[in-house]
Amino acid sequence: MESRPGTESSASPPSPNKKMKKEKFEQLVETAITKIPRHFKRRLENLVFLVEDRPRREIFGRTGAPPLSAILGTYHGIPYQHRGPFYGNYPPDVIVIYQKPIEAICANDEEIEAKIKEVVIHEIGHYFGLSEKELQDIENR
Repeated sequence: MESRPGTESSASPPSPNKKMKKEKFEQLVETAITKIPRHFKRRLENLVFLVEDRPRREIFGRTGAPPLSAILGTYHGIPYQHRGPFYGNYPPDVIVIYQKPIEAICANDEEIEAKIKEVVIHEIGHYFGLSEKELQDIENR
């Protein structure tokens, strides 16, 4: 099993005036998932998306992220490329999108929506086995 951090930022804690209702945030995550290109979406199997307020302390240790960084999302599971013919009867892989850190680095709802899309795609990259460095190289093109 692998646990990989998503996009990170060295942002400060969220400001109360940027808080979005959890239901709206979850809806934006669902919308981002529906907009995943079809040729990738067809390969998403045994995968669950969750929204949590912020990462738990052990996530920082497990992912190796610096303690003051803002983890925006995580992927935990068996990457697609490592699944063989005997893959089965495994609990689902999990992608978690963290609301508070995303709110902390975004100035408005439009930025939150764009950041959610970015993090969802980033974490799906980990699902397909891409490393953090490979994803950063792709994102910086």
